[in-house]
Amino acid sequence: MEGAWEFFLPLTRADLLRDGGPGRYVVEEVLSARELPQAFTAFRTAFRTQGPLAVLQHFDSIYSLLHHFRAVGTDLKEDTLELMMQVVSRLSNELPAILNDSGLSHADRAAHLNALKMNCYLLCGLVDAFEMETCKSGSLKADHGGKNKKNRTQTSGSLWDEEREPLLHLLTQVLQLDLRQLWGGMAVEEEFVSLVTGSCYRILESPSIGLQKYRATREAVTHLLATALVHYGHMFSASLKITQMLQHFEHVAPLFAQAVSLWATEYGVSSLVGEILREIGQKCPQDLTHDASGIKGYAVFITELAEQIPALVLSNMSVLLRHLDGESHMMRNAVLAAMAEVLMQVLNGDQLEEAARGTRDQFLNMLQAHICDVNSFVRSRVLQLFTRIVQCKVLPLSQFQSVVSLAVGRLQDKTMVVVKNAIQLLAAFLSNNPFSCKLSCADLAEPLKKEVQKLQEMRDCGRSRIASVVTPEEEWEAMLPEVRAATQELFQPLQEGEEDVLEVEETVESTSEQITRLLRKLNYKSAARLTQKALCHFQGKEPFCGAMEENEEAAILGILKRLFLGSCSGETSKDLPHGNSSPKTEEVVQEEQSQTELAKQEMLVQYLKDAYNFSVKIAEAVSLISKLMYENCVSVVQEAIEFFVTVSKFGVPQALLGVRRMLPLIWSKEAGVKEAVLNAYRQLYLTPSGDSERARAQGLVHSLSLVMVDASLGTIQCLEEIISEFVQKDEIKPAVVQLLWERFTEKSQCSSLERRAAVMLLGMMARGKPEIIGSNLDVLVTAGLSEKVSEDYRLAQEVCNAISKLARTTKPAQGKDNAPFRLPQDHVLFGRLSETVSKGFAQPSSHWIPFMEAAVMLIYQLAEGADEICAHILQVCSQQALEKLQEDDPGGSPSRVSHGASSLPTFLLMHLMSLVGQVALQQVAYLEVSVSAELRRRRILREEEKTKKHSNSSTKKQRPRSTGNETTMEEELGLVGASADDTEAELIRSICETELLDEKHLFSAFVPLVLKICNNPGLYSDPALSAAAALTLGKVCMISSEFCNSQLRLLFTMMEKSALPAVRSNLIIAAGDLAIRFPNLVEPWTSHLYARLRDPCPSVRQTTGLVLTHLILKDMVKVKGQVSEMATLLVDPEEAIMGVAQNFFSELSNKGNAIYNLLPDIISHLSDPDCGIEEESFHTIMRHLFSYITKDKQTESLVEKLCQRFRTVRTERQYRDLSFCLTLLPISERGLRKMQDNFDCFADKLQDPAVYSCFQTVLTRFRRASSKPETKALAEELEQKVSASHKRGLDSAETCQEDSGTQMPEPAKRKTTGSHRQPLSTANRDEDFVTPPPRTLRNHKRSQKRPPAKKAVITFSSDEENSSEDELSAELREEETPTQTTPITRSSARRLR
Repeated sequence: MEGAWEFFLPLTRADLLRDGGPGRYVVEEVLSARELPQAFTAFRTAFRTQGPLAVLQHFDSIYSLLHHFRAVGTDLKEDTLELMMQVVSRLSNELPAILNDSGLSHADRAAHLNALKMNCYLLCGLVDAFEMETCKSGSLKADHGGKNKKNRTQTSGSLWDEEREPLLHLLTQVLQLDLRQLWGGMAVEEEFVSLVTGSCYRILESPSIGLQKYRATREAVTHLLATALVHYGHMFSASLKITQMLQHFEHVAPLFAQAVSLWATEYGVSSLVGEILREIGQKCPQDLTHDASGIKGYAVFITELAEQIPALVLSNMSVLLRHLDGESHMMRNAVLAAMAEVLMQVLNGDQLEEAARGTRDQFLNMLQAHICDVNSFVRSRVLQLFTRIVQCKVLPLSQFQSVVSLAVGRLQDKTMVVVKNAIQLLAAFLSNNPFSCKLSCADLAEPLKKEVQKLQEMRDCGRSRIASVVTPEEEWEAMLPEVRAATQELFQPLQEGEEDVLEVEETVESTSEQITRLLRKLNYKSAARLTQKALCHFQGKEPFCGAMEENEEAAILGILKRLFLGSCSGETSKDLPHGNSSPKTEEVVQEEQSQTELAKQEMLVQYLKDAYNFSVKIAEAVSLISKLMYENCVSVVQEAIEFFVTVSKFGVPQALLGVRRMLPLIWSKEAGVKEAVLNAYRQLYLTPSGDSERARAQGLVHSLSLVMVDASLGTIQCLEEIISEFVQKDEIKPAVVQLLWERFTEKSQCSSLERRAAVMLLGMMARGKPEIIGSNLDVLVTAGLSEKVSEDYRLAQEVCNAISKLARTTKPAQGKDNAPFRLPQDHVLFGRLSETVSKGFAQPSSHWIPFMEAAVMLIYQLAEGADEICAHILQVCSQQALEKLQEDDPGGSPSRVSHGASSLPTFLLMHLMSLVGQVALQQVAYLEVSVSAELRRRRILREEEKTKKHSNSSTKKQRPRSTGNETTMEEELGLVGASADDTEAELIRSICETELLDEKHLFSAFVPLVLKICNNPGLYSDPALSAAAALTLGKVCMISSEFCNSQLRLLFTMMEKSALPAVRSNLIIAAGDLAIRFPNLVEPWTSHLYARLRDPCPSVRQTTGLVLTHLILKDMVKVKGQVSEMATLLVDPEEAIMGVAQNFFSELSNKGNAIYNLLPDIISHLSDPDCGIEEESFHTIMRHLFSYITKDKQTESLVEKLCQRFRTVRTERQYRDLSFCLTLLPISERGLRKMQDNFDCFADKLQDPAVYSCFQTVLTRFRRASSKPETKALAEELEQKVSASHKRGLDSAETCQEDSGTQMPEPAKRKTTGSHRQPLSTANRDEDFVTPPPRTLRNHKRSQKRPPAKKAVITFSSDEENSSEDELSAELREEETPTQTTPITRSSARRLR
C-alpha cells in the first residue's frame, strides 16, 4: 500500500478485506495455506533487520495464517505464536525510548502507532484462535472419554497452556507504558483497549480456567484487566462485559468475584463494585426467571463478593433489594446471603451508630421474613444463614426469641431439608446461648419470680422516696389557701381585743426577713399585714413594688410568694459550698445510687425472662424433634439425634425422653442412623467427667443405671444392643466391669435398685463378651440365688437373664463337632433354681411368676436333662397345692377358690397355672430348637465320618476314577440329608402330637384343670387367675395341632367375650403364636383377630395391632380388605396405637407394591357408610396412605380406578371421598389423560360443590406444576369440561325443582333393604375398581348372593356361682365354628365366585 495510511482496528476480521475509504489500511491479498510457510520465513527475516516495524510490510502474511488457522499445521501455528511474542516483546522494550523522544516526527509516530496496533491485533488474534481450538479439543475429549490419549499430545494445546501466562504478562507490560504519546497526548482509543482486554475475557470463557493448575493464568488476567481499569478508563466497558459473562458463563462467577474484590482493595477501583451491582439490580426479575444460567451466575457472584468485600456490598445493597420480591429463589438466596455476610463482618458489635443499628435490624427483619418464604430452598438457606449468624455470636439478644420461635415453627415444615436446617439452627442456639449452661424451665422460674418481686419492692420504695421530697413550689401551693384567707381578712375591720403590734423595719431586707420568718412559723395573717404596711412604706422598692395595682390582694400574694420562694432558693445556694456534708447532697447521691441499682435489677429481670422464655421454646422444640426421629429422611434423623445430645448437655429435663426415644433406632437398616445412635450414647455415657478411672467408672455406671429406671423391656433390649457393641469394640473399661461386680456382691454400698441395674448391665455386656459371666458364674449363683432370694425376686430374675447369655453366644463354633454349651444336671445352679422356685410357690408374691418364667427358661437353655428338672419342680409344686387343698377350711374366704368342702388360695392356683404354661412352652421350644439342632449335628458328624472312611477306601482301590464317584456321592448325600431333616422334624412333631399330652405324661394331669378354669369364668372370677389360665391355654395349644384344633373355639370365644382386658390381650398374643405354628388351623379365625382392633380397651387394641403387624409382615396372615381395620388405627385417640399403625404401614411399604395393591380395598371399606368412619378421619387416613404412592405408574393406575369407581358408589359421601383421594395423587400428564378418558364416569357427580372443588384443586395444581404449553392446554380443556358439567348439573337441578314444585330427592341416598354390612367381612371385592357391567346384571348378581347367616347364640355367665357347668360354658356352639379351609382353597373359591 503506497502513500500515508493508518491502521484502524476492525470490528470483525473481514472488515480488513473491504476498502473503508482513503487512508485506511486494507489487506490486499489473502495468501493460500501453501504460501504461508514461505511468507512466515520472509516476515521472520524482515523482523531481524527492521524490528517491530517489519509488520508494516508483512501484516498480510500473519493475517492469512489467522484466516486459514484450522487448515495450518501445528508447527507453523506454534512458530507464529513464538515469533509474534518476540515482536511484541521487542516493541515493549523499544517503546519507552520512542515515547520519550521529543523530536519524533509525525510520520515516525504514525508508523510506530500502526506497528503497535498491527502487532497487538495479530497477537490477540492468535490468542482468540488458540482459545477456540483448545475449547473444541476439550469438548472432543469429553465426547470420546479415555480414547486416543496418544493423539492428544500432538495438538497445540500443551504449548498454548505454557505460553498463555507469559503472553498475558507481555500485554500487561505494553499497557503499563504511557501510550498516550503515540496518540498525540490524547486518550488511547477505546478500540485498542478493548482489543487487549477482549483476549482476557476470551481466556476466561474457557470452562477449565477455574482449575488449580491455571491459577497463575487467572492472576495474570486479573492484573492485565486491573491495568486497563486504572490507566485506560475501562470501568464502564468492564462492568458491561462482566455482567454479560456472568449471564452466559456460570463458571466465571467466583473468578470475577475474586477479581473485583482484588481490584477494589488493591487497585482502588471500588466504584466498579457499584457499577456491576447496579447493572445486576436493574435486571428485570421477571426476565431472569427464564434465564436459569444467568440467575445462577449473578447469585454466586453476589454471594462470593459479599464474603470478600462486605462493606462495599453494603453501600450498594439498596440496588439489589428489588430482587427479594422477584420469582427467582436463587436471587433471593443471594441477596439474603449478602445481608448475612454484612451482618457477620460489618454490622456487628455493640459500638454501632444509630444508623448502622437501624440497618442491622432492617436486615435481620428481612431475613426473618424469608424464614417463611414460599420456596423451600429459600427457607432452608435462611435457616443456614441464621445458624452462621448465631455461631458467630452477632445476633442481638433482642432478636433471640423471635428467631427461635420461627425456627421451632419450621420443625413442622413439609420439606425435610428445611426441618433439618431448623434442627441445626436450634442446636446452634443451644450451643451459643448467652443465658445459662442449664436450661431447665423449673430451675429458671424460681429465681425469676424472686427477682421480679425484688424489682417491684425497689420500685415501690423509689416512689415513696420521691413522694417524700417536696419542692418549694409544691410547698407554696399547699400553703396558698390559708395565705389567701389570711390576706382577705386584712380588708375586714379589726375585731375587739385584736391589736396591730407589727411595725415595719427600717430597711427592706430586714422587713423581708421578718415576713419570711412569719411565713415559716405559719403566722400567715401577721405576714400579710406586715406586707401591706411595707407596700406603703417602701413604695416602688423591690420586692414591694406594685402597690398601685388595682388588685391589692393579688399584689400582697405575689410579694409573699416571691419572698417565700426566694428564701428557699437562698438557703439552697448557701448550702452549696458545703455540699459534701449537706444532707440534701447526700440524698441526691443516694437517689442516683438507687436509680443505678434499679436499672441493674431491671436488666437482671429482663435477662431471666429471656432465659426462661428461651428454655420454654427449647422444651417445645424437644417435643417436636422427638417425633421426627422416625422420619424416612436419614439426614433429619441424624440431626435429631445430634440435637438431643446437645440438649442433654444443657440439662433440659425433656432430653431424657428423646434419648430413650432414639434407642430403637439402633435396629435401623440405615448404617448412618445406627452409627449416629452409637455416637450419641458414646458421647452421653462413655465420656463421663472425673479425675480418676474409678470416678469415671462410677459416673458411667450411675448414668446408665438412671436410663434403666422404669425402662420398658424394649428399651432394655435396645440398650443391650448398644452396650454389647461397645464391649465388642473394647470401649468399656475393665474398671466399669469391676465396679458392677462390687455393686452386685454388695462390696460397694448401693441400693437394691442399683444392685439390680448392675446385674442387668453385666448381662448386657456378656452378650458382647460371654466370659464376663462365664468366669464368675459361681459368684452369680452364690450372691444372686441365696437364701434371701424371696426378699427380691426381681434381682433373682435378672440373675437368670444374665446367666442365660451363656447360651446365646453369637460366636460361631470352631467346628461342627463342638457340642452346645450345657451344664450337668446336678450343677449347683439348677439345684438353687429348683429350690427357689419350689419355696416361693406357696408364698404370695407378685414377682414370683416373672422369676419362675426366667428360671424355667434358663433350665431348658443350659441344663442337661432339663425336662427331668422341670418335671421335678412341677411335682413338688403340685404336691404343695394338694396339701393345701386337703387342709379343711370351712369358712371360704373371698381370696380362695372353693369347690365342695375344700378350698385353695387363688394365688396358689395362679402360680400353678403359670408354671404349667411356662414348662409346656419351653418344652416345645426345647424339642423344636435344641433337640432338633442336636440331632442334626450328630447326624452330620456321622455322615462326615462315614464319607471320610468311604473316600479313603475308594481312593486306595480306584484312584483314577475318584472324581466322578465323589460327585455322585455328594449328590446322594444331599438327598439323604434332605430326607433326614424331614425325618427328624417328623420325629419331633410326633413327640409333640402323641406323647406330651398323653395320659402317661405329666401335662395330662393339668390340662383338665386349665380347661375347667377357662370354661367356667363364673366360678373362677379372679382377674389375675383368669389371665394366667388363658395364657396357659394358649401355651398348651402350642404343643399339639390336634389339641389346638379342639380348643380354638374356646380360645376365640374368650378373646371376644371376656370382660377382662388382660385375658383378651393374653389370648391375642397366644393366637399370634398359634398362627405361626399352625397357620392352616388359625386362618379361618382371622376375622376374629381383626375384630379386636375395635376393642374398647386401648391396651387390647395396641396388642392386636402389634400381633397383626408381625403376622402380616411375616406373611402368616392374608392381607386384603380387612387391613382397612389396621388403617383405622391411624386415627386412634391413643398416640401409642397411632404409632403402631404408622410403623405397620411404613414397614409394609417396603414390601414392593403392597400398599398400592391394598388401597382400592381400603378406600372401598372405609368410604362405606356402614363402616362408621367420620369424613375428617377418612381424610387423615388417606393422607398417610397416599404418601407411600410415589411411582408414576401406580399414580396413573389409581387415577383410572378411582374415576371408574364413581359409577358404582351409592352415596354423596362416597363421591366426596373418591374425589378427595384424587387430590392426594401427584397427577402427571398421563394421569391427566386418564382422567379425561374417564370423564363420563364422574361428570354427573360434579354438581356436588365438594366434588367440583376437589377436581378444581387437582387441575389448578397440575397447571402450576406443568411447563409444557400442550399439557397446560390439556388441563385448561379438562377444566372447561368440568366447569360446564358443574353448571349443567346445577341448572338441571333448579329446573327439576321448578317443574315438580318440591325438593328434588338426593340421588345418592338410595335405601338398601336388608343389606346391613358386618363391620368385618372377610369377603374381598376386587371388582370394585374395575369398570362395572350394566346395572341390571349387577343387580341380578346382588340378588343371588348368599342368604343371611343365622345370628350366633352365645351363652356366657360369670355372675352365678351355683349354675350348672353347661350354663357357665363360654364356648361357641357347633354351628358358629368357621369352616376350616386352607388359604389356597379360599383364594381359589374367591376367584371363581
